[in-house]
Amino acid sequence: MSFNILSWNVNGIRAVVRKGFVDFLQEQKPDILCIQEIKIAEKTRLETEFDFVNYQEFWNSADRPGYSGTAILVRDGLKVKMLDKLAWDTEGRIIALDIGKYYLVNIYFPNANNELSRMGFKMEFNDKLLKYLKKLETKKPVIVTGDYNVAHNEMDLARPMQNVGRAGFTTEERAWLNKFLDAGFKDTFRELNPDKTQYSWWSYRAFARVNNIGWRIDYFCVSDKILAKVDKAFILDHIEGSDHCPVGIEIEN
Repeated sequence: MSFNILSWNVNGIRAVVRKGFVDFLQEQKPDILCIQEIKIAEKTRLETEFDFVNYQEFWNSADRPGYSGTAILVRDGLKVKMLDKLAWDTEGRIIALDIGKYYLVNIYFPNANNELSRMGFKMEFNDKLLKYLKKLETKKPVIVTGDYNVAHNEMDLARPMQNVGRAGFTTEERAWLNKFLDAGFKDTFRELNPDKTQYSWWSYRAFARVNNIGWRIDYFCVSDKILAKVDKAFILDHIEGSDHCPVGIEIEN
């Protein structure tokens, strides 16, 4: 038996629902879907709501209304448990589940911003996160997915030379991702598709998606000891509805 797990930065859950999100769920039928940038408050969600048929819902909204936030949808029948929210994660960027043999951690990593004004915040967040993940890993292997907001290498974006030093392709961000991978995590897409050029995010400007001028900044990374259990790692770049597209893995349960 395998899990089919998808991850998608939807850039607003309300917006993507209007653009066919429920049809996407019914067509893809993921066992688990990790969502980033939900942009909805917990209170608002409970009052209005979305009814994603056949899925259990787990949410972590930011303290600031309409900003950031993460969620996970889990197919009915799967037994999972949500881990405690982290006190320092006031922007709702981390949500974690115990899914049996593994921990699944869904993360919306901070954007450094065009002026790199949040670089300090991002580096502090990333270091706290890595400590948290390594602590989890002492108990069982970890699957770490989400919008990492960084392209690792030149092949991970269409125009690397033009973007050196810009948010998402700075020396600091790329060095931290190297540190993360050196700490014992594997980038499943690159491990299983070493020579494949495919992107998961496109700017809304200048027809970037039409021309496939994109970046690969959405990842599934896993504890290195379970890399062999990952059967597939893929990017669903035909799926629209956001400036990101879904990415996914199939992993032995």
